[in-house]
Amino acid sequence: MKNKEIKNPKMEVPNGMEMNDRDYLNSILELEKNMSNNYSIALNEASNDYLYEDYFTLLEDTKDAAREAYNLMFQFGWYTLEEAEETKVEEKITCLEQKLNDLGIGAE
Repeated sequence: MKNKEIKNPKMEVPNGMEMNDRDYLNSILELEKNMSNNYSIALNEASNDYLYEDYFTLLEDTKDAAREAYNLMFQFGWYTLEEAEETKVEEKITCLEQKLNDLGIGAE
């Protein structure tokens, strides 16, 4: 099967030493990803339920912000996706179903 890319037209940005819109958005995306990873760790180590709930809210907010940044980057053509072959998707589903069955939590 031929590579089928899923993408938007790329918005051109200036090259050079100064940060451009793509650089800023990429920096925001990386920051939100790192913050959500750290909040995830904090959730595991929260000392009480109130702290856990606060961290969970912050985690949701950072995940939402990361998703928004990613969507903007895709919209501007700075991220490209590739359509998966149906056989590859079916293979992955079969593999995951087998793992669930091995754990005793598969569909019955």
